[in-house]
Order: sequence, then C-alpha cells, then structure tokens
Amino acid sequence: MTTVPADERIGSVGLARRLLIRPELGAVVGLIAVFAFFAAQSPVFRSPAGIANWLDPAATLGIMAVAIALLMIGGEFDLSAGVLTGTTGLILVTLATRYGFDVWTAMLVGLVVALLIGLANGLVVTRTRLPSFIVTLGTFLMLQGINLGVTKALTGTVQVSGLRRAAGYETARTIFAGTIDVGGTSFRVAILWWVLVTAVATWVLMRSRAGNWIFAVGGNEQAARAVGVPAARTKIALFMTTAVAAWLVGSILALRYTSVQANIGIGQEFIYIIAAVIGGCLLTGGYGSAIGAAIGAVIFGMADKGIVFLGWDADWFKFFLGAMLLLATLANRLVRRYAEEVKH
Repeated sequence: MTTVPADERIGSVGLARRLLIRPELGAVVGLIAVFAFFAAQSPVFRSPAGIANWLDPAATLGIMAVAIALLMIGGEFDLSAGVLTGTTGLILVTLATRYGFDVWTAMLVGLVVALLIGLANGLVVTRTRLPSFIVTLGTFLMLQGINLGVTKALTGTVQVSGLRRAAGYETARTIFAGTIDVGGTSFRVAILWWVLVTAVATWVLMRSRAGNWIFAVGGNEQAARAVGVPAARTKIALFMTTAVAAWLVGSILALRYTSVQANIGIGQEFIYIIAAVIGGCLLTGGYGSAIGAAIGAVIFGMADKGIVFLGWDADWFKFFLGAMLLLATLANRLVRRYAEEVKH
C-alpha cells in the first residue's frame, strides 16, 4: 500500500535536532543578524517609533507571505496575488465612491470577487494539470488589463479616490487600517491582523487534518491521492485562501490611503514568494512554515526601513533581496537534507 512520506512534524528526536530541522531556522538567524546590524548603526531603528515604522510594511507583506507559504507548501504558486490586492482595493473604492455602496458592502463584493478568482485559479490548475505558474501568470495579465482599462474608462485617469466620504468608512478604517497606542507609540492595526493570520495558519499546518493534507499534496501528490487525501479540493482551498489574503491587504491599503492606483500590487507577487522562501519554504513544495514566512516579512520590513534610516541609496534594497533569496535557498536545502538524514 502506498503511503504518504513522513513530514518534518513527525518523529521522536532530541530538542536540539528538532530545532535544527525547523524550516524557519534560517529565517530566525537572518532576523537576528539583520536587526543587530541596523540597530547597531541607527538608534532610531531600535527605538519604539522605529520598530513601529518597520513593522508597518512587514504586516501587509506578512499577511500575503503567510498565505503564499501555505500555497507553496501545497506545491503551487500564485503570480496573480499581488495584482489581486489592487483589484480588490479598486472594487472597494469604485463601488463606494461612484455607485453609492457603503464601505462594508463594497468590501463584501470585493471578497466575493477575490474568492471567485481564487476558485477559478484552483479549478484551472487542478482540472487541466497546467503549471500554476502559467495559469496564475495568465490571471495576473488579465487582472492587470482589467484594473487599468476599467479605471481609465471610469475616471479618465489611473486612480480612484474619495473613499473618505463613503458611508461606513470611519468604522472600517478603525478596524482594518487604524492605529493603536502602545506606550506612547502608534502601531498599525494591520500588525494585529498579521499576527492573527500567522497564528491561524500555523494552527492549520501543525494541528489540523487540513495541515496534513497540505504537506502531503505538496510533498507527493500521487501518494497523497492514493491514501485518500482530497488533493484537488486542498489546492483549490489554498488558492482561495491566497485570494482572501489579497482582499484583506487590498482593503487595508485602500482604507488607509482612501485612494487606489490601478497598478498597485504589480511586482509584489515576487516579494511574497521571496519572503516565504526566506522563511523556509521550498520551491518544490511539501516543506515550510507560516511562522517562517512571517519572519521573512519582518526581515524585509527591517531592511526596507533600515536602509532609509542609514541614509543609503534605496537601490541597495534590491541587492539585499537578491542576496537573501540566494542565501535562504541554500540554507533551506541544507536544513532539508539534514532533516532527511535525521529521519533515516
């Protein structure tokens, strides 16, 4: 009888070895190193205001990185995730400012659209067996065209604005895009949403049957099907989860800035994937963690703002991205190899 290969959560090894084979180990080391470097160079970076400053971009990036990590563990990619944040934001602002919808109804419509797009991605991938890279690249291009075409047709420009005047705006902004005061320093509410998403995703991966299915279909889909794992349903659910995360981030950004550019989110899909890889996800699937992806997002946030605090040219951030991607990929391979040796 065919069995699903054991994953990294199973096995009675010592504490030290369990820590060494954790997928987020490399991300934790990177987090400590990056924080120590910037904190030593800039007092502002390590101040409460500085921490709030770099946790802000880490939060919205982290929400998406965690969702993308789940999808990558399940063996798939979603290149439409970045532009979908723009699509949902545009739906929210357009319906609320041009068609008289209150903010909450407009957000609900955006959520339904996001779920349908995620469902479509999942169905096409599972029914046609086409690589998700190709399928979601097609979705990316179509959404990019729709965002630009519809926005220009309605406004004559590439931007929709005026959300602040819509009914329900203040309440929605407080919940999704407001701030909370901690010791005299304002932190974005988005940070709490990020923590919640990470906690739920971690519980699903480590404590639920769905988590077993995600690891199984990402590690060996044929073997997973042989033992009764609903592989197609699992992958469709993962694409829809990514779409919900895109809706949440798109709504947060729209409520924060009260306007949306038609090209927002384009290019961010690669940042989400890089954050997940830094957090321990393998490009081949079947391995990774939600916490690691969240840590990867923190590293990005620290580097993004740390470079500014030090007065460096922002172009160095791109160099950092490339270097971290290569180092993380190498570290993940070494950790995975060691994990396999420990199991055997």
